Amino acid sequence: MNNSNLPLALTMGDPGGIGPEIIIKSIYKLKMTNYVVFGDALVFENIIQSLDIPLKLNCINSLSQAKFDKKILNLFITSKLKSIPKFGKISIASGQASYDAILGSIKLAKQKKLLGVVTAPINKKALNLANISFPGHTEIFSEHSESNDVSMMLCNDSIKTILVTLHCSILEAVEKISVEDEFKAIQHAYIGAKMFGIKDPIIAVAALNPHAGEEGLFGNEEKIIIEPAIQLAKEKGIDARGPFPADTVFMKAKKGQYDIVVAQYHDQGLIPIKYEGIDEGVNITVGIDFIRTSPDHGTAFDIAGKNLASPKSFIKAINTIFSIKN
Repeated sequence: MNNSNLPLALTMGDPGGIGPEIIIKSIYKLKMTNYVVFGDALVFENIIQSLDIPLKLNCINSLSQAKFDKKILNLFITSKLKSIPKFGKISIASGQASYDAILGSIKLAKQKKLLGVVTAPINKKALNLANISFPGHTEIFSEHSESNDVSMMLCNDSIKTILVTLHCSILEAVEKISVEDEFKAIQHAYIGAKMFGIKDPIIAVAALNPHAGEEGLFGNEEKIIIEPAIQLAKEKGIDARGPFPADTVFMKAKKGQYDIVVAQYHDQGLIPIKYEGIDEGVNITVGIDFIRTSPDHGTAFDIAGKNLASPKSFIKAINTIFSIKN
């Protein structure tokens, strides 16, 4: 990875969830030094104290103030909450603070001052209460990195997938699917696989309908949308194949027949990833000009503040930054 001497950004996530806890646990377990957390001092002072982990806060407003030492947590201040958020509770203040932490990291990442960004989980309802109209991280990074050509990639040790549509209803997903969007997702699947050092990736495209439409009996999206996009990809030299029935294509990918799968909608891609283990998955944003990863789980409000959260997926998200090839 180029510029590996640059610090890694870790964003706080929703302070009412497990984000700050898994950040602290990951930092301590990995004995990290070259990183900067983006978030709120009140939140991290409370978490460090409650976990009884020997880290000292170094509150900064610029990277030049950072002190890279395993005993010091460099905290780039992006919010100043007036009180400690209640664990497991949705609030306007938490939604705004989580959003501000993300924006702080994006600003420096766009200036090429960060190795990459690892984001802790946010709460969509808290964002909405704060009048922030984004359904997830991918859409935020797309908007503020000035790139509309962005895809969500999920991966674990055995499966990689790219989504054609993101956070929307099934009806909206069907309406949004187009030849252009299919082709973009296939291109991003190619880029995503190459990021992991796969020289000539084989890309499987999942069908939208059962049995891949059964020659039009169950729908014609495969014929009029997905197949033309696959043909366009082949003309560009991309080894794209399908569309294949979604109920078997991930199993075949796991066995090594395909390097990555293009999924048509959110749950089609995330169910096989999460079935392998909630702590095993990593989310990667493909299409922006810096690397962003996150754990493949949510804010876990039910266990927030109880010292029960596992940092395993967040650690995998951190390690993925270092395994990605430019």
